[in-house]
Amino acid sequence: MRIGTRRSALALAQAKLVADMLGGAELVPMLASGDADATSAEATAGSAPASVGAAPAAAVASDKSRWVAELEAALAAGEIDLAVHSAKDVPGELAPGLALLGAPARASAEDVLCGAAGLDELPAGARVGTSSIRRLAQLRAAREDLDVVAIRGNVDTRLRKLGDSGEGLDAIVLARAGLQRLGRESEAGGVLDVARFVPAPGQGTLALEGRSDDEPVREAVQAITDEDALACLLAERALARELDASCHTPLGAYAVPGGNGRLHVRAWIGLPDGSEWVGDELLGGFDDPEALGRQVAERLGAAGGAELLRRAEEMATA
Repeated sequence: MRIGTRRSALALAQAKLVADMLGGAELVPMLASGDADATSAEATAGSAPASVGAAPAAAVASDKSRWVAELEAALAAGEIDLAVHSAKDVPGELAPGLALLGAPARASAEDVLCGAAGLDELPAGARVGTSSIRRLAQLRAAREDLDVVAIRGNVDTRLRKLGDSGEGLDAIVLARAGLQRLGRESEAGGVLDVARFVPAPGQGTLALEGRSDDEPVREAVQAITDEDALACLLAERALARELDASCHTPLGAYAVPGGNGRLHVRAWIGLPDGSEWVGDELLGGFDDPEALGRQVAERLGAAGGAELLRRAEEMATA
């Protein structure tokens, strides 16, 4: 089996993990347009972190398809048999002829603060780096005094910037799963509470994408799929799809098994400046996770989330 993956250290580690689960496979590293764009932006911007106003639009607002388009094209052309993605990077709608075939067990979904033991440990006006508009909004909702700056690059690059005194960063926020898969979890200073910092839809989960009609690959993927992880992923993706969320959207969606055949879904929407936000959570049936995700999205939209989404999109693209 040929497994397509982005070329970053984290993407390669994730693809190797899946290959090992499958009993061995050939890895086919590919350059995603998102990685090429990020490299170009880094070279243009220089090394200094940019101060963030209403939203770090130039750094974090983009079409999610740029992280998966090349892999999907290779799948459609038969050049690879399976694509391994960080699920939070996968658009709500897949390319024609392709399908989400499964997901292995989820890693930790939380965000972590690197550089400080906790958010309350940071001094007033501390500079905190992030590449996510969701994290920006949640940080400002929790601490309006923070000076949030946009930082680019992969996990290793961001950690290096944190350690560079010339960057002037007091802390950065990263996904705990990425640090775990790179063997660098010891660099996390504190885990952020998911009730307050609701993770991105699919965070910590690997999405395994293949051709809809490729039964041998589907069967192989199903053998390594964790049903809890897949149900949670489907609920979170349905929620984001129902809200028509994009990379401009400060949206968190997090589902966990609730026991006794139930699924618990939590969601959060806020403005990039953290001035307004709305959240919701619901315990529902495990048998139709997508319907539960859509239900939470409808409730959130009716509670003011739809208007916040509209305003957040305007702020992020201004």
